[in-house]
Amino acid sequence: MTRSSTSELPPPDFVVVANRLPVDLEKLPDGGRRWKRSPGGLVTALEPMLRARDGAWIGWPGIPDVDDVAPLVEDGLQLHPVNLTAAEVENYYEGFSNGTLWPLYHDVVAPPAFHRHWWQAYVAVNQRFADHTAKVAADGATVWIQDYQLQLMPGMLRELRPDLKIGFFLHIPFPPTELFMQLPWRSAIVEGLLGADVIGFHTAGGVRNFRWLATHIANAGPVRSRNELTVGRRTVKLGAFPISIDSAQLDALSRTDEVGKRAAQIREDLGNPKKIILGVDRLDYTKGIDVRLRAFHELLTEHRVQVEDAVMIQLATPSRERVELYQRMRDDIEMSVGRINGEYAHVGHPAVHYLHQSLPRDELAAFFLAADVMLVTPLRDGMNLVAKEYVACRHDNGGVLVLSEFAGAAVELTSALLVNPHDTDGVKNTLYAALTMAPEEGRKRMRTLRKQVMTHDVDRWARSFLEALGMDT
Repeated sequence: MTRSSTSELPPPDFVVVANRLPVDLEKLPDGGRRWKRSPGGLVTALEPMLRARDGAWIGWPGIPDVDDVAPLVEDGLQLHPVNLTAAEVENYYEGFSNGTLWPLYHDVVAPPAFHRHWWQAYVAVNQRFADHTAKVAADGATVWIQDYQLQLMPGMLRELRPDLKIGFFLHIPFPPTELFMQLPWRSAIVEGLLGADVIGFHTAGGVRNFRWLATHIANAGPVRSRNELTVGRRTVKLGAFPISIDSAQLDALSRTDEVGKRAAQIREDLGNPKKIILGVDRLDYTKGIDVRLRAFHELLTEHRVQVEDAVMIQLATPSRERVELYQRMRDDIEMSVGRINGEYAHVGHPAVHYLHQSLPRDELAAFFLAADVMLVTPLRDGMNLVAKEYVACRHDNGGVLVLSEFAGAAVELTSALLVNPHDTDGVKNTLYAALTMAPEEGRKRMRTLRKQVMTHDVDRWARSFLEALGMDT
């Protein structure tokens, strides 16, 4: 990767703004610093378009209280850091974004907190991002703002730069109107979003919820069509744009000899059980990890499943470890795993293998390829890309996907076995159906799932949104 200064580059015509940069700044033991790449689905989708247009990415570098980091160019992509103080990380990010908005937008699975000082930090940080973007973007540029941490920014940026074409995409669910109305600052959030020319959600349900709010509590005029609002003299488009993954890249990775051999080794390390059940999640209370553990526990208790024949693996990526709620949840999950193994494991044969760690992409692909049943049981999820990643890795048309009805992915992945995660008996019986499914039915379902995932990839998602914004892709 080559890096240089941005000082001699022309202002970018295409700008992506997100809470985080696609690279993280790391502090080294000797006091020095270095940039570390942090690739994700969003980066994969947008990098080619940004590079082709000498575009820019604006975001926080990942370390608080660093105000001496200059913009840089990485292989033709401009990166513009926005500094946050430690107090702002606590109040804007951990506080309002993840203590207020995250639980509220996920159907109040956990109670949201409404603290005024959190809100004040959220307003201040959104304004800083807007000010920074207003200085960076070229005349008439296209700016695409990402996710719930920056919902005020479209309106703020519109005030500063009315010449810009502004898009906003929400990567988490947009809540039912009854829940959103609990938010003391509801009007400000809706009005902030209405500063965009196009507002994107994962599902049509999100569009409907926002449209009602915009016409009832903000200054949006009569609905001109199902997907348009009038705001003053402007027209704001609303749309459902289901995000996806780089499915071709994952498919190719899963076909490599290394991944195939590793998948076989995983099965051998587990004692070559008849069935492997897999869960892969960020450790979050919305993901329903406890639901699937309870369902598996009951199948063992009822002797419908034997530990010699079926083993469960739960991979839980560490998340928000400084937050007390997450610490308690981790303790509860580890206690559940210990209880199941205490009752049903044999020496050398645990019933549940639990890993609280992040895994490299090729290792994760091997787990997907090794697993006979994938359990994705969130209580609420905007999309859930893990479900799509599992499908993309199953070039052998093997495996069965059990998927929550309340994941956005359920709208597209209708050939999965859909479950209500609040119904323990339903999850348990569906898991048993997945474990005992006839191979031909499983292959038929997986072929249908793969057709959807392989054709509706992340590049198609990005292009469809930018085309709605009027950008030539």
